[in-house]
Amino acid sequence: MLDVTVIEDAEAAAVSLDPIRARLLAELAAGPASAAMLAGKVGLPRQKVNYHLKTLERHGLVELAGERRKGNVTERMMRATAASYVISPQALAAVQPDPDRFRDQLSARWLLALGARLVRDVGSLLTGAAKARKRLATYALDGEVTFASAADRAAFIEELTAGVSALIRKYHDGDAEAGRPHRIVVAVHPTLKAETEAEAGPEAGAPSEVEAGPEAGAPSEVEAGPEAGEAPAGPEATH
Repeated sequence: MLDVTVIEDAEAAAVSLDPIRARLLAELAAGPASAAMLAGKVGLPRQKVNYHLKTLERHGLVELAGERRKGNVTERMMRATAASYVISPQALAAVQPDPDRFRDQLSARWLLALGARLVRDVGSLLTGAAKARKRLATYALDGEVTFASAADRAAFIEELTAGVSALIRKYHDGDAEAGRPHRIVVAVHPTLKAETEAEAGPEAGAPSEVEAGPEAGAPSEVEAGPEAGEAPAGPEATH
């Protein structure tokens, strides 16, 4: 079972969003179960659960884990193909966000469009790497900083922009014949409150996005394949 998988197909996305099927996916992420075992948990007849399971299986969201005999009946034990699922903007291809439509580093909506593109691109790269049986070399850094004032926040953004841009200028080689472009995205946004509500008001709104764009020589994708090597992860980094 994968930790997370990206749903790129529109029909599979629609299937996963059905409340009953989403509940079945959650149950099967916890461990294999049969339609009869799930029926009592979700409050539906076994036949209806079996129908939903077949639909999920048809779209690759669940798979057969094995079979077991119970009396005169052979039960199919199903399991989720992943512990969690993310729906790619590619599932809504005609209306997916396009960060190239406008560029505004202080726009939360542009940050959202960049995030959507990140999910779409990394999801597609994961699919390709899995088919090629190669590792996908990526790097992510996640941290949190508390600013004493808006002025400190602005100074941080200025230094961050200068530092990342300098690194890009240092290492970017547009003439490298065997080079592989990489996409670099750095985001800054307020942390959600404990009650999961975003902070409101101009004083709470951080300049929300700094991206190394084409003008700074920011290549466009992460590298697939073990030959690229993965960047070392620090205490706050994830791959």
